[in-house]
Amino acid sequence: MDSQTSLLREQRKLQRLRCSVQCYDWGRRGQHSRVAGLFARNTGSEIQPDKPYAELWMGTHESGPSFVVQTSVDNGVSVGSEGVSLKSWVSENPGALGDKVLDEWGCDLPFLFKVLSVAKALSIQAHPDKELARTMHKARPDVYKDDNHKPEMALAITEFEALCGFISLEELKDVLRNVPEIVELVGSADANRILHLDEQDEEEKAKSVLRSTFTQLMLASKETITEAVSKIKSRLHKESQVRQLTDKELLVLRLEKQYPGDVGVISAFFFNYVKLNPGEALYLGANEPHAYIFGECIECMATSDNVVRAGLTPKHRDVQTLCSMLTYKQGLPEILQGIPVNSYVTRYLPPFDEFEVDRCILPHGASTVFPAVPGPSVFLVMVGEGVMHAGSLKGVVVTEGDVVFAPANTEISITSASELQLYRAGVNSRFFQ
Repeated sequence: MDSQTSLLREQRKLQRLRCSVQCYDWGRRGQHSRVAGLFARNTGSEIQPDKPYAELWMGTHESGPSFVVQTSVDNGVSVGSEGVSLKSWVSENPGALGDKVLDEWGCDLPFLFKVLSVAKALSIQAHPDKELARTMHKARPDVYKDDNHKPEMALAITEFEALCGFISLEELKDVLRNVPEIVELVGSADANRILHLDEQDEEEKAKSVLRSTFTQLMLASKETITEAVSKIKSRLHKESQVRQLTDKELLVLRLEKQYPGDVGVISAFFFNYVKLNPGEALYLGANEPHAYIFGECIECMATSDNVVRAGLTPKHRDVQTLCSMLTYKQGLPEILQGIPVNSYVTRYLPPFDEFEVDRCILPHGASTVFPAVPGPSVFLVMVGEGVMHAGSLKGVVVTEGDVVFAPANTEISITSASELQLYRAGVNSRFFQ
């Protein structure tokens, strides 16, 4: 076999990946974390009971790279060892990305695939658009790690709670009427400007007033915020004796326990409180505020780790940047239910070129085919065991925690040996149309 043929054969093979874990403080600890279980199976490492396992990363981002597992046979037993990073492997085998992906994004995977296990709220945050990301990375490369934007999608594995986007104008008026502590913080002038807006007012005027009010709140002094949070807490505890608190009020009390005296506790009143059922997804464009609260999800995004934080976090906050970058769009986010591709596969298509996610649930003994697509895919086995074939090449056994890179233009067939649950991330199908 000549070297060219050998190279092409290598580019068509499935590549097992050994992946990275992030142990942020908000993650679930030890055995309670699905991320911990998947990471342990993926790498052979032991789960540490007191460690917060927050995110499993599958992709090429340098903050949490994946590595190609080189397999060799030792005394008849197949042995895996960590080889080159997936980013290096892709650089050496660019054909595995497909021509259109190479032309658009260069020699890198355009998406980053993750599993999240959330025990307590993540920071109130937003991700910059491409232009702002370039500016921020140039100015503060220590904080903003790359120059890419970060649209993302969260697909619930368990019931999943999040804050996402600004509430409607009518809901905001109710907040100002019912949460006197916010009016004290932002001043009656800004509060009255919102209360006197009506549906006929221009959208830009409403955004301007909301921007002013929200910025006023987020930039308030630590002392005044601490006092306001304390007042809200004692008032809600008293009122709970005589009435049923709303879901949002109960959430605010939960957040206060996790982050006492934090401005994020109060700003939660400004955001939509969303609860996803397993199999529902939420997507977030650039410059949209959000915070994941609780639960476990599959997450996919453009390959970036740029986060601007402003509350519910011990990490670096950049309040001024966050307040200036937000779109201030109001109303509920769209919840994706997914589109059935066949009896076993559901596809989630956000309005971003970089990625889509398939959710596949195969009963014992069933088979399905993922047709060849012009871009790369990454498969994660969440539950069960099966055999995966790439075209006519010999099949590989995959079990819970296995992560597999599939090159562009490769048909993948899977047969389950027990009930099999897996997820696939790939470049958005609409990009190729």
